[in-house]
Amino acid sequence: MLFQSKRRKLVLKPMVVKTTELVWLESFVEYLAGECHLAENTVAAYRRDMNHFWEWRGNRMVSHLTISDLADYIDWLHRRNFSPATLARHIVSLRLFYRYLQIEGLLLKNPAELLGSQKLWNRVPQVLSPKQVDRLLTGPVPGDPFWRRDRALFEFLYATGCRASELSTLTLHDVHLDEKYCLCTGKGNKQRIVHLGNRAVEAFQGWEGWERNDLVNKYGESNFAFLSYRGRRVRRERIWELVIKFAERAGITMEITPHTLRHSFATHMLAAGADLRQVQEMLGHASIATTQIYTHVDMSRLKLVHEKYHPRGKKEF
Repeated sequence: MLFQSKRRKLVLKPMVVKTTELVWLESFVEYLAGECHLAENTVAAYRRDMNHFWEWRGNRMVSHLTISDLADYIDWLHRRNFSPATLARHIVSLRLFYRYLQIEGLLLKNPAELLGSQKLWNRVPQVLSPKQVDRLLTGPVPGDPFWRRDRALFEFLYATGCRASELSTLTLHDVHLDEKYCLCTGKGNKQRIVHLGNRAVEAFQGWEGWERNDLVNKYGESNFAFLSYRGRRVRRERIWELVIKFAERAGITMEITPHTLRHSFATHMLAAGADLRQVQEMLGHASIATTQIYTHVDMSRLKLVHEKYHPRGKKEF
């Protein structure tokens, strides 16, 4: 009811506009978390996107912005040198915000629907070669702080294709070493089974039996699979820092994040002949269109497919 009363004030007191529309923003964030059940990190990302939108719009009323104005906003984002993926998410955030205002009856028209699709900003992801992956995964060595944990983290990232946030919240109850799989909770709290190879299992056994055991003895038992040096859940930001640190040690010059290992996992699986829908299930993608981007990465696989199935692609003898 408070939400509606503030809308009535909008007509009588134009000076309340900023406060009223800020309420719209806060209600939108609550809607994403409470009704859409989006992951905490996703909600935080959308909130940051909307903060950029708020910065751009200044004192202008959201309800008075036109498609031309919103196109200027996208141009403003371009000038800030955001990555294609970040640009795409900003557009999704804005369209969701305007759609929410329509659902609540706060706006009659939705100019954000006329913005270009995020597919315009899709970019083929960068991946590591198998040799680069091997150098990265064997980077932590005895003498490094918690080198067994870091090796286990890297092996899990590459073996499962999990996101850093998913490994950060992984619990011991989710890890089934005897059956060689773990239960991963992804975006929207959707769970999926991801399989583990022998190296990932062995690396986790080494971490659990030595460093993790020492941390538990010192700080008490924890439900999380991967712990910080203080016995708490390892933060996803720390996983990013570790990947960057050991990528430099491995001589990898390209920009790399934990997501690079996720991209590499998917690409290498497809290159080895895995079915696209199987990879989609392992990655936890809601749409196969998201997974299809990896078919553009490995050109050697596409070449083999072309040679095998195209009438003029087969070799003549």
